[in-house]
Amino acid sequence: MKINTNLCLYPCKTKYPILLVHGTGTRDDKRLSRWGRIPGALEKAGGKVFYSNQDAWGTIPNNAEMIKKRIIAILSKTGSDKVNIIALSKGGLDSRYMIHKLGMEDKVASLTTISTPHYGSKTMDFWFRSISPFLKSAALFINAIYLRQGDKSPDFYNVCLQFTTKHSEEFNREIINSDKVYYQSYASAMKKPYSDMILFPSHLVVKFFDGECDGIVSVNSAKWGEFRGIISGKRLRGVSHSDLRDLRRVGPLGKIVINAYIDIVSELREKGF
Repeated sequence: MKINTNLCLYPCKTKYPILLVHGTGTRDDKRLSRWGRIPGALEKAGGKVFYSNQDAWGTIPNNAEMIKKRIIAILSKTGSDKVNIIALSKGGLDSRYMIHKLGMEDKVASLTTISTPHYGSKTMDFWFRSISPFLKSAALFINAIYLRQGDKSPDFYNVCLQFTTKHSEEFNREIINSDKVYYQSYASAMKKPYSDMILFPSHLVVKFFDGECDGIVSVNSAKWGEFRGIISGKRLRGVSHSDLRDLRRVGPLGKIVINAYIDIVSELREKGF
């Protein structure tokens, strides 16, 4: 993916505001951005940025309802007719469901998904075949934690189930793209298992079952709508799933990721969104 070379003073000043939709395991926090330096960089470049505020471990239908309410509030506040959604990981599934099922196709100009598991994960299939009882037990603990952190309806077990390939096949048959919305997608990939020591174990497993991946989502599963390519640094490290939200907030790799988001938004601007 090329670095943004748009000479416009405000390359991210889009027609419609930008809604950042997070994935699982994290929540939006006004005090500490879960997107690192990305929102600030987009705003500095002229973008109007908002957060989705859905549950960290909410099911797709539940989170879709939350995102819908958030969009209605944003449109009321800004006076805009639509939003541009940039969704990371499961956030892309929540957004697709919302557009198709909840009558929001006239309120969304574009949906950009980044490392969203559109076709599910064979790795998750393996976990359900092997340790389904453990996942149910873990759900009790994880749901309790996220209830305290603000989730309204955390459902760890069923969220994991929604990542299986069988569920994804059913989901994709039912949730189809709207002709009124521009859909594009990006993937990311770690070039070596040790590219991200946090995701080192998961990278080994996911790559074995699903192929080239960012430690969580495979490149093939991330392709949806117009596939725009793989976000990747020039060095040997590549870009991991955690890098996509600027988790470390340091180094040249962080700048590459930030520039990737700027590039995405500036191209939306050029398309009239």
